[in-house]
Amino acid sequence: METNSVSKLCLFLGLVCFLGFQLVQCTVTYDRRAIVINGQRRILISGSIHYPRSTPEMWEDLIQKAKDGGLDVVETYVFWNVHEPSPGNVLFTSSFHFTFQVFYFVLLCLPFSFSSNHACCCVCAGFQYNFEGRYDLVRFLKTIQKAGLYAHLRIGPYVCAEWNFGGFPVWLKYVPGISFRTDNEPFKRAMQGFTEKIVGLMKSEKLFESQGGPIILSQIENEYGAQSKLFGAAGHNYMTWAANMAVGLGTGVPWVMCKEEDAPDPVINTCNGFYCDSFAPNKPYKPTIWTEAWSGWFSEFGGPIHQRPVQDLAYAVARFIQKGGSFVNYYMYHGGTNFGRTAGGPFITTSYDYDAPLDEYGLIRQPKYGHLKELHRAIKMCERALVSADPIITSLGNFQQAHVYTSESGDCAAFLSNHDSKSAARVMFNNMHYNLPPWSISILPDCRNVVFNTAKVGVQTSQMEMLPTNIQMLSWESYDEDINSLDDSSTITAPGLLEQINVTRDSTDYLWYITSIDIGSSESFLRGGELPTLIVQSTGHAVHIFINGQLSGSSFGTRQSRRFTYTGKVNLHAGTNRIALLSVAVGLPNVGGHFEAWNTGILGPVALHGLDQGKWDLSWQKWTYQVGLKGEAMNLVSPNAISSVDWMRGSLAAQKQQPLTWHKTLFNAPEGNEPLALDMEGMGKGQIWINGQSIGRYWTAFANGNCNGCSYAGGFRPPKCQMGCGQPTQRVYHVPRSWLKPMQNLLVIFEELGGDPSRISLVKDRFGTPLGTCGSYQEGTCHAATSYSVLQKKCIGKQRCAVTISNSNFGDPCPKVLKRLSVEAVCAPIASTTGEPNLRG
Repeated sequence: METNSVSKLCLFLGLVCFLGFQLVQCTVTYDRRAIVINGQRRILISGSIHYPRSTPEMWEDLIQKAKDGGLDVVETYVFWNVHEPSPGNVLFTSSFHFTFQVFYFVLLCLPFSFSSNHACCCVCAGFQYNFEGRYDLVRFLKTIQKAGLYAHLRIGPYVCAEWNFGGFPVWLKYVPGISFRTDNEPFKRAMQGFTEKIVGLMKSEKLFESQGGPIILSQIENEYGAQSKLFGAAGHNYMTWAANMAVGLGTGVPWVMCKEEDAPDPVINTCNGFYCDSFAPNKPYKPTIWTEAWSGWFSEFGGPIHQRPVQDLAYAVARFIQKGGSFVNYYMYHGGTNFGRTAGGPFITTSYDYDAPLDEYGLIRQPKYGHLKELHRAIKMCERALVSADPIITSLGNFQQAHVYTSESGDCAAFLSNHDSKSAARVMFNNMHYNLPPWSISILPDCRNVVFNTAKVGVQTSQMEMLPTNIQMLSWESYDEDINSLDDSSTITAPGLLEQINVTRDSTDYLWYITSIDIGSSESFLRGGELPTLIVQSTGHAVHIFINGQLSGSSFGTRQSRRFTYTGKVNLHAGTNRIALLSVAVGLPNVGGHFEAWNTGILGPVALHGLDQGKWDLSWQKWTYQVGLKGEAMNLVSPNAISSVDWMRGSLAAQKQQPLTWHKTLFNAPEGNEPLALDMEGMGKGQIWINGQSIGRYWTAFANGNCNGCSYAGGFRPPKCQMGCGQPTQRVYHVPRSWLKPMQNLLVIFEELGGDPSRISLVKDRFGTPLGTCGSYQEGTCHAATSYSVLQKKCIGKQRCAVTISNSNFGDPCPKVLKRLSVEAVCAPIASTTGEPNLRG
């Protein structure tokens, strides 16, 4: 088809779609009570699921489980750095280049300007955009739509999110004259270009609710309030510009700004935090929205695992709703995995589990998932009353209150709260007595019967256990990273110490700093005196010290203290000595004022102490820099790599404890569909690849923290309810099944410190054997014949029952197999004269 005919066809189709859009146009607005969708106020329950932190093969299951858990909305950030890895919308410095780009766009893109194919749009733009695989945002949103859920698209483009560089592409740092997130023209041009790109893509796919799509809300900027105050007038001007720019894009749905108390109309300011019951929007005609109800907390290497009790999370959500909140989003509902080098912070773990209702692997975490599902059901039973009027608040005691909502049609819903964190309370409401546990809220959809109390968990607790798969690694081969010769094509030499990211542009975690020193034969330490001391100050985040090709020591920073100092004795000899410092990044910063200007790497001073002539400052010597590892340059991680590397085979390879060593092996995929992981016991620190795809960084750093018990009652903060002290922060690493072939999967490990790869094992999750979901359970391959009779005897006809899951009750039909009991019950109401909860089914 000729170009002109294609243009006319696309124009015709575009007009048809526009007219069709007018016919099916949906509206999303808001008032002081709630988001209004097609004229109906809604209480909306949402959950964050980030598409790059899982695989496309997982999305449908994750989203369906979110729906089954009572969610109406799935919320996600849009990650600028994965979509625009090289610049596509910065200013060109040459008029010739600018003219060429415009010509290129007209020549190739005009015929397809009305295309609805997002892949085509990427090609037409003539720029380097990526919306493939885990980054296929359109597919993710259409999966949400297929499940019948809404979406909240948080474009940002700054996301924070414990994501590398806060979601900004590193090239943005090098745009001339740029200053991030302030009233700066180069930054605003780049930010607007990407925002327009995403909005244009969403429009072309008709994904806004105003077009019949799932997106009911969009966010511009992210948690900017504190930053805005630091920047003063420049911050306020930038925030106002960002809001107006976003509204001007005409999406047909409201925009929000979280943690931005002066967000201008019509943008809605929203709350993030562990609790948001005291939050109110900045105008009385805006709804009360909680964009991040933190379901747990992230983990950092060397720190503990954080668990937020579900009783407290449910209490926080119920308290928000009882005080007039109408939209709450769990951050995270599924946290997922920081594959590759996407984790930021720095020092954030590869696992982004977040103690979410759906765990890192997409499995249901009980009792968090089930208890919240019951909470959502109870809230939905109150929806008509909640969106109709303000509550009438009555004191029931020193720490107890009743919030009562009524509608003109006669609906009545009540929330009875006990904010005392230590004592239960018995209260009188509507001439009935109610028992309220400490730090809890009871929900009464009819102002009489309690259907849910936040502190009373009636859901079975599940405990994930990773068990060996019996899959053997076929044979280990090893290759020592060559640290004694340089690749001239990837080195530069300069006086003084250079900042790491300026040299690597974040293409790798690794940068070599190499220099030489001459030691005279008369030095006293050569005749039995004390060895000299090398001092290296770094903003790291880790450094390995090599003297004449031998590892002399290592040192590490922490997320709280990125700057650290290595101090160690060094064994030098007379003559020329080679000092090689391998600086290692563990993710770029993702939060903080002007974090684009934060330094990484060895910035000195670097000095020798204890020589006869005193201190020897090496900082301003001539240094040679090599970007990355030779193994990276040779692409040793790829199954298709062709190299002349002489791999060491056999048992010696499997037991090598040398630092800076590559290990590889082959393995077959286990049968089944259980989630898989690598248990990295016996290894130190490094990175993992399977079939050329990066699992992420591993580090068996041991967790420091305070793991002395946990109570749900009382305010939650990350120092509370810590787990895993004295154990590796992360020992197992998610292996997506979709990355595997049935046979001959290539596993490549780069080990920095030295470890025993023969101890690495492939493990899988085992909970038990029942199959199906609620309403469609089937007996699994392991079934106890006495299951039904035991439950009937202990539970039928009773208001409440408890059954111990044990071999004495159910027998042991399949020894040495971890088992699970799934119970599906249909419950009839039992008359209640005390206001106590009826049996829930």
